[in-house]
Amino acid sequence: MRFGINLINNGPGATPDSLAERGRYVEEVGFDLLMISDHVVLTEDVAAAYPAPFYDPFVTLSYLAGTTSTVELGTTVLIAPYRHPLLTARMAASLDQLSGGRLVLGVGIGWAREEFAALGSDHSRRGAITDEYLEVIRAAWTSELVSYDGEFVRLRNVRTAPMPRREPHIPMWVGGASPRALRRVARFGEAWHPLHPTVAEVRRGQRELRRLAEEVGRPAPVDAPRLWLRILPEPVPGDDRPAGTGSLDQIRADVHELAELGVDAVVFDTYRREALDTAHGDDIAAFDLLAERVIDLATGQPR
Repeated sequence: MRFGINLINNGPGATPDSLAERGRYVEEVGFDLLMISDHVVLTEDVAAAYPAPFYDPFVTLSYLAGTTSTVELGTTVLIAPYRHPLLTARMAASLDQLSGGRLVLGVGIGWAREEFAALGSDHSRRGAITDEYLEVIRAAWTSELVSYDGEFVRLRNVRTAPMPRREPHIPMWVGGASPRALRRVARFGEAWHPLHPTVAEVRRGQRELRRLAEEVGRPAPVDAPRLWLRILPEPVPGDDRPAGTGSLDQIRADVHELAELGVDAVVFDTYRREALDTAHGDDIAAFDLLAERVIDLATGQPR
Protein backbone atom coordinates (compact mmCIF):
# COMPACT_ATOMS: atom_id res chain seq x y z
CA MET A 1 0.00 0.00 0.00
CA ARG A 2 1.19 3.50 -0.81
CA PHE A 3 0.64 6.35 1.64
CA GLY A 4 0.25 10.03 0.79
CA ILE A 5 -0.82 13.33 2.22
CA ASN A 6 -3.08 16.12 1.04
CA LEU A 7 -0.86 19.18 1.27
CA ILE A 8 -3.09 22.18 2.00
CA ASN A 9 -2.40 24.78 -0.70
CA ASN A 10 -4.65 27.57 0.54
CA GLY A 11 -5.15 29.91 3.45
CA PRO A 12 -2.86 32.46 5.12
CA GLY A 13 -0.55 29.70 6.37
CA ALA A 14 0.18 28.50 2.83
CA THR A 15 3.28 30.41 1.76
CA PRO A 16 6.00 29.55 -0.76
CA ASP A 17 8.33 28.66 2.11
CA SER A 18 5.80 26.55 4.01
CA LEU A 19 4.73 24.68 0.88
CA ALA A 20 8.33 23.88 -0.04
CA GLU A 21 9.15 22.84 3.52
CA ARG A 22 6.13 20.54 3.71
CA GLY A 23 7.00 19.03 0.35
CA ARG A 24 10.50 18.22 1.54
CA TYR A 25 9.08 16.82 4.78
CA VAL A 26 6.75 14.47 2.90
CA GLU A 27 9.62 13.09 0.83
CA GLU A 28 12.16 12.88 3.65
CA VAL A 29 9.81 11.05 6.03
CA GLY A 30 9.01 8.53 3.31
CA PHE A 31 5.46 9.19 2.13
CA ASP A 32 4.78 8.08 -1.42
CA LEU A 33 2.37 10.78 -2.60
CA LEU A 34 2.01 14.52 -2.19
CA MET A 35 -1.33 15.80 -3.47
CA ILE A 36 -3.07 19.19 -3.56
CA SER A 37 -6.54 20.54 -4.30
CA ASP A 38 -8.05 22.83 -6.92
CA HIS A 39 -10.12 25.99 -7.11
CA VAL A 40 -9.83 28.79 -9.66
CA VAL A 41 -12.07 31.62 -8.42
CA LEU A 42 -12.61 32.29 -4.73
CA THR A 43 -16.30 33.06 -5.03
CA GLU A 44 -18.30 33.42 -1.83
CA ASP A 45 -19.17 29.72 -1.64
CA VAL A 46 -15.54 28.66 -2.16
CA ALA A 47 -14.03 31.27 0.17
CA ALA A 48 -16.33 30.17 2.99
CA ALA A 49 -14.45 26.87 3.10
CA TYR A 50 -11.13 27.71 1.46
CA PRO A 51 -9.83 31.22 2.21
CA ALA A 52 -7.24 33.02 0.13
CA PRO A 53 -4.65 32.59 -1.12
CA PHE A 54 -5.43 29.45 -3.13
CA TYR A 55 -2.43 28.35 -5.18
CA ASP A 56 -3.07 26.86 -8.62
CA PRO A 57 -2.44 23.09 -8.59
CA PHE A 58 -0.38 22.85 -11.79
CA VAL A 59 1.81 25.82 -10.87
CA THR A 60 2.23 24.63 -7.28
CA LEU A 61 3.06 21.05 -8.25
CA SER A 62 5.62 22.37 -10.73
CA TYR A 63 7.17 24.40 -7.91
CA LEU A 64 7.17 21.35 -5.63
CA ALA A 65 8.66 19.20 -8.38
CA GLY A 66 11.70 21.44 -8.17
CA THR A 67 12.05 21.04 -4.39
CA THR A 68 11.56 17.23 -4.36
CA SER A 69 12.94 14.37 -6.42
CA THR A 70 11.09 11.09 -5.76
CA VAL A 71 7.65 11.63 -4.24
CA GLU A 72 4.68 11.31 -6.61
CA LEU A 73 2.78 14.56 -7.20
CA GLY A 74 -0.96 14.69 -7.72
CA THR A 75 -4.27 16.53 -7.64
CA THR A 76 -7.04 15.67 -5.21
CA VAL A 77 -8.88 16.64 -7.23
CA LEU A 78 -8.57 18.79 -10.36
CA ILE A 79 -12.05 20.07 -11.25
CA ALA A 80 -12.34 18.86 -14.82
CA PRO A 81 -15.03 21.28 -16.15
CA TYR A 82 -12.99 24.37 -15.19
CA ARG A 83 -10.40 24.07 -17.97
CA HIS A 84 -10.48 23.27 -21.67
CA PRO A 85 -9.56 19.57 -21.90
CA LEU A 86 -6.74 20.14 -24.39
CA LEU A 87 -5.21 22.68 -22.02
CA THR A 88 -5.48 20.21 -19.15
CA ALA A 89 -3.92 17.47 -21.28
CA ARG A 90 -1.06 19.75 -22.27
CA MET A 91 -0.31 21.01 -18.75
CA ALA A 92 -0.49 17.51 -17.28
CA ALA A 93 1.81 16.05 -19.93
CA SER A 94 4.31 18.90 -19.48
CA LEU A 95 4.32 18.53 -15.70
CA ASP A 96 4.70 14.76 -15.96
CA GLN A 97 7.74 15.16 -18.22
CA LEU A 98 9.35 17.94 -16.18
CA SER A 99 8.90 16.05 -12.89
CA GLY A 100 10.40 12.81 -14.22
CA GLY A 101 7.10 10.97 -14.64
CA ARG A 102 5.75 11.65 -11.16
CA LEU A 103 2.26 13.02 -11.88
CA VAL A 104 -1.03 11.46 -10.75
CA LEU A 105 -4.03 13.28 -12.21
CA GLY A 106 -6.93 13.09 -9.79
CA VAL A 107 -10.13 14.52 -11.29
CA GLY A 108 -13.66 15.32 -10.17
CA ILE A 109 -16.76 17.21 -11.24
CA GLY A 110 -16.73 20.02 -8.63
CA TRP A 111 -19.47 21.47 -6.46
CA ALA A 112 -19.24 25.29 -6.15
CA ARG A 113 -22.19 26.73 -8.11
CA GLU A 114 -20.94 30.35 -7.94
CA GLU A 115 -17.46 29.37 -9.12
CA PHE A 116 -18.97 27.54 -12.10
CA ALA A 117 -20.95 30.69 -12.97
CA ALA A 118 -17.85 32.89 -12.70
CA LEU A 119 -15.99 30.58 -15.10
CA GLY A 120 -18.88 30.36 -17.56
CA SER A 121 -19.30 26.62 -17.02
CA ASP A 122 -22.67 24.89 -16.65
CA HIS A 123 -22.99 23.57 -13.10
CA SER A 124 -26.04 21.49 -13.99
CA ARG A 125 -24.10 19.62 -16.71
CA ARG A 126 -20.81 19.22 -14.83
CA GLY A 127 -21.02 15.42 -14.84
CA ALA A 128 -21.62 15.18 -18.59
CA ILE A 129 -18.94 17.80 -19.27
CA THR A 130 -16.45 15.85 -17.15
CA ASP A 131 -17.17 12.63 -19.04
CA GLU A 132 -16.58 14.37 -22.38
CA TYR A 133 -13.45 16.15 -21.19
CA LEU A 134 -11.85 13.01 -19.76
CA GLU A 135 -12.31 11.29 -23.11
CA VAL A 136 -10.64 14.22 -24.87
CA ILE A 137 -7.74 14.28 -22.40
CA ARG A 138 -7.08 10.60 -22.94
CA ALA A 139 -7.29 11.06 -26.71
CA ALA A 140 -4.83 13.96 -26.62
CA TRP A 141 -2.31 11.64 -24.96
CA THR A 142 -2.84 8.75 -27.38
CA SER A 143 -3.79 10.37 -30.73
CA GLU A 144 -7.17 8.67 -30.84
CA LEU A 145 -10.31 9.73 -32.74
CA VAL A 146 -12.91 11.25 -30.42
CA SER A 147 -16.20 13.09 -30.62
CA TYR A 148 -15.76 16.60 -29.23
CA ASP A 149 -18.52 19.21 -29.33
CA GLY A 150 -20.48 16.96 -31.64
CA GLU A 151 -17.75 16.58 -34.25
CA PHE A 152 -15.15 13.85 -34.66
CA VAL A 153 -11.69 15.29 -34.27
CA ARG A 154 -8.39 13.47 -34.69
CA LEU A 155 -6.07 14.93 -32.08
CA ARG A 156 -2.82 13.70 -33.62
CA ASN A 157 -1.73 17.19 -34.67
CA VAL A 158 -2.79 19.24 -31.66
CA ARG A 159 -0.11 18.09 -29.22
CA THR A 160 1.89 21.14 -28.20
CA ALA A 161 3.59 19.53 -25.22
CA PRO A 162 5.61 16.34 -24.76
CA MET A 163 3.81 13.05 -24.35
CA PRO A 164 3.38 11.91 -20.76
CA ARG A 165 6.55 10.24 -19.59
CA ARG A 166 4.80 6.93 -18.91
CA GLU A 167 2.95 4.77 -21.38
CA PRO A 168 0.18 4.61 -22.13
CA HIS A 169 -0.69 7.70 -20.12
CA ILE A 170 -0.61 9.46 -16.77
CA PRO A 171 -2.50 7.55 -14.04
CA MET A 172 -5.97 9.06 -13.67
CA TRP A 173 -7.74 8.89 -10.31
CA VAL A 174 -11.45 9.63 -10.56
CA GLY A 175 -13.41 10.91 -7.58
CA GLY A 176 -17.03 10.57 -6.54
CA ALA A 177 -19.23 7.86 -5.05
CA SER A 178 -22.63 8.31 -6.72
CA PRO A 179 -23.82 5.66 -9.24
CA ARG A 180 -22.91 7.98 -12.12
CA ALA A 181 -19.52 8.73 -10.58
CA LEU A 182 -18.74 5.03 -10.26
CA ARG A 183 -19.60 4.54 -13.93
CA ARG A 184 -17.16 7.37 -14.72
CA VAL A 185 -14.47 5.66 -12.63
CA ALA A 186 -15.03 2.38 -14.47
CA ARG A 187 -14.73 4.10 -17.86
CA PHE A 188 -11.74 6.34 -17.23
CA GLY A 189 -10.01 5.63 -13.95
CA GLU A 190 -6.91 3.69 -13.08
CA ALA A 191 -8.02 4.33 -9.50
CA TRP A 192 -11.16 5.24 -7.59
CA HIS A 193 -10.53 8.22 -5.31
CA PRO A 194 -13.49 8.67 -2.93
CA LEU A 195 -13.46 11.54 -0.43
CA HIS A 196 -13.69 10.73 3.29
CA PRO A 197 -15.43 7.34 2.97
CA THR A 198 -16.14 4.76 5.64
CA VAL A 199 -14.47 1.38 5.25
CA ALA A 200 -17.89 -0.11 4.43
CA GLU A 201 -18.35 2.45 1.63
CA VAL A 202 -14.99 1.48 0.14
CA ARG A 203 -15.98 -2.18 0.27
CA ARG A 204 -19.34 -1.57 -1.44
CA GLY A 205 -17.82 0.70 -4.07
CA GLN A 206 -15.09 -1.81 -4.80
CA ARG A 207 -17.65 -4.56 -5.51
CA GLU A 208 -19.72 -2.29 -7.77
CA LEU A 209 -16.67 -1.11 -9.70
CA ARG A 210 -15.64 -4.66 -10.49
CA ARG A 211 -19.07 -5.22 -12.03
CA LEU A 212 -19.07 -1.93 -13.96
CA ALA A 213 -15.53 -2.40 -15.26
CA GLU A 214 -16.46 -5.82 -16.61
CA GLU A 215 -19.42 -4.24 -18.42
CA VAL A 216 -17.20 -1.72 -20.22
CA GLY A 217 -14.38 -4.19 -20.85
CA ARG A 218 -11.71 -2.50 -18.74
CA PRO A 219 -9.62 -3.75 -15.83
CA ALA A 220 -11.20 -2.95 -12.48
CA PRO A 221 -9.67 0.24 -11.07
CA VAL A 222 -7.69 0.06 -7.87
CA ASP A 223 -8.84 1.92 -4.78
CA ALA A 224 -7.14 5.10 -3.54
CA PRO A 225 -9.37 6.78 -0.94
CA ARG A 226 -8.67 10.13 0.68
CA LEU A 227 -9.18 9.72 4.42
CA TRP A 228 -10.05 12.50 6.84
CA LEU A 229 -7.24 12.18 9.41
CA ARG A 230 -8.51 13.29 12.83
CA ILE A 231 -6.62 11.68 15.69
CA LEU A 232 -8.83 11.95 18.77
CA PRO A 233 -8.22 11.00 22.42
CA GLU A 234 -11.30 8.76 22.59
CA PRO A 235 -12.89 6.30 20.15
CA VAL A 236 -15.68 7.60 17.91
CA PRO A 237 -18.85 5.46 18.16
CA GLY A 238 -21.14 4.51 15.28
CA ASP A 239 -20.96 2.80 11.92
CA ASP A 240 -20.90 6.09 10.02
CA ARG A 241 -17.43 7.08 11.29
CA PRO A 242 -15.21 8.14 8.36
CA ALA A 243 -12.13 5.98 8.01
CA GLY A 244 -9.11 7.78 9.45
CA THR A 245 -11.10 9.55 12.15
CA GLY A 246 -11.07 8.40 15.76
CA SER A 247 -8.58 6.99 18.22
CA LEU A 248 -5.21 5.67 17.07
CA ASP A 249 -6.49 2.13 17.55
CA GLN A 250 -9.51 2.85 15.32
CA ILE A 251 -7.38 4.46 12.63
CA ARG A 252 -4.92 1.57 12.73
CA ALA A 253 -7.83 -0.86 12.36
CA ASP A 254 -9.12 1.17 9.40
CA VAL A 255 -5.78 0.92 7.61
CA HIS A 256 -5.60 -2.82 8.32
CA GLU A 257 -9.09 -3.34 6.87
CA LEU A 258 -8.25 -1.29 3.78
CA ALA A 259 -5.06 -3.30 3.30
CA GLU A 260 -7.08 -6.52 3.50
CA LEU A 261 -9.37 -5.14 0.80
CA GLY A 262 -6.35 -4.66 -1.44
CA VAL A 263 -6.49 -0.85 -1.44
CA ASP A 264 -3.58 0.47 -3.49
CA ALA A 265 -3.08 3.91 -1.91
CA VAL A 266 -4.38 6.01 0.96
CA VAL A 267 -4.14 9.81 1.05
CA PHE A 268 -4.47 11.39 4.49
CA ASP A 269 -6.22 14.76 4.74
CA THR A 270 -5.82 17.03 7.79
CA TYR A 271 -7.87 19.94 6.42
CA ARG A 272 -9.53 22.04 9.14
CA ARG A 273 -10.88 25.47 8.26
CA GLU A 274 -9.93 26.91 11.63
CA ALA A 275 -6.24 25.90 11.30
CA LEU A 276 -5.47 27.46 7.93
CA ASP A 277 -3.87 30.58 9.36
CA THR A 278 -1.00 28.54 10.83
CA ALA A 279 1.99 27.80 8.64
CA HIS A 280 2.16 24.18 9.78
CA GLY A 281 -0.79 23.87 12.15
CA ASP A 282 -1.08 20.45 13.71
CA ASP A 283 -0.62 18.52 10.48
CA ILE A 284 3.10 17.74 10.81
CA ALA A 285 2.58 16.43 14.33
CA ALA A 286 -0.33 14.31 13.10
CA PHE A 287 1.72 12.87 10.24
CA ASP A 288 4.62 12.11 12.59
CA LEU A 289 2.26 10.27 14.94
CA LEU A 290 0.73 8.45 11.99
CA ALA A 291 4.14 7.25 10.82
CA GLU A 292 5.20 6.22 14.33
CA ARG A 293 2.03 4.44 15.46
CA VAL A 294 -0.22 3.56 12.52
CA ILE A 295 1.70 2.97 9.27
CA ASP A 296 5.16 1.70 8.36
CA LEU A 297 6.38 3.89 5.52
CA ALA A 298 9.39 1.67 4.88
CA THR A 299 7.29 -1.42 4.11
CA GLY A 300 3.99 0.12 2.96
CA GLN A 301 2.11 -1.82 5.66
CA PRO A 302 -0.05 -0.87 8.63
CA ARG A 303 1.60 -1.36 12.01
